[in-house]
Amino acid sequence: MMAEIRTNRFKRDLGKRQQLGIFSTFASPALTEMFAQLGFDWLLLDTEHSPNEPSEIVAQLQVMAALPAEPIVRPAWNDMVMVKRWLDFGAQTLLFPYVQNAEEAARAVSYTRYPPHGVRGVSGSSRAAAYGLIPDYFAKVQKEICVIVQIETAEALAQIDEIAQVDGVDAVFIGPADLAASMGHLGNTQAPAVQAAIDDGFRRLKAIGKPAGYLTNNEGEAVRRVAQGIDFVGVANDTTIVARGARSLLSAVKGG
Repeated sequence: MMAEIRTNRFKRDLGKRQQLGIFSTFASPALTEMFAQLGFDWLLLDTEHSPNEPSEIVAQLQVMAALPAEPIVRPAWNDMVMVKRWLDFGAQTLLFPYVQNAEEAARAVSYTRYPPHGVRGVSGSSRAAAYGLIPDYFAKVQKEICVIVQIETAEALAQIDEIAQVDGVDAVFIGPADLAASMGHLGNTQAPAVQAAIDDGFRRLKAIGKPAGYLTNNEGEAVRRVAQGIDFVGVANDTTIVARGARSLLSAVKGG
């Protein structure tokens, strides 16, 4: 029996139904395994601001393979070599951080395509290819690859239409923390000017029909963004969930 390429359910459902998820930052396959069974549509495995190394990402991809939530991997940078490795490890959806313009978006896309459409290095025996067991892997792989670019500065937000319309960009994600910092509101994503800029970004993406994503650790804003109809919303990260739960428990026990 030959292996088959894994269906990217996140990409399949992108723009067709709202998908909710969290950012996974603990570099713990056990915690990732638990969160992936709680009802989230996706978990982002972060390598930009988290201690996730390649072996830990592979372990988390392995535990998620048979679970309901879909994995998204965020590379530490828009880097051809690391993107090649994440794809070979089995990542199908990548969130590229700090994309500033259409040229950088096109570069990101090229890293996920084999020649002549891009510059991805060729390996037919990687984990993504089921170690060589998937017939016609190279003809099938591209339809399951999903490219998301992250807008994180006022400069990038001003060019969001051009970035979003780069061929091969499947979705655009607005990152509020760095955007707030670039606008002079470091640590305050809820500043009215920042929220207005984010709203304008989503309005522009909707106008051109490009799926949009977002992350907030503010519960009230998460509810608002979900109600707003953002295509995929990160409603927290794992550290926030664990810290809030532990603090709430401790407070309740002490109070009792």
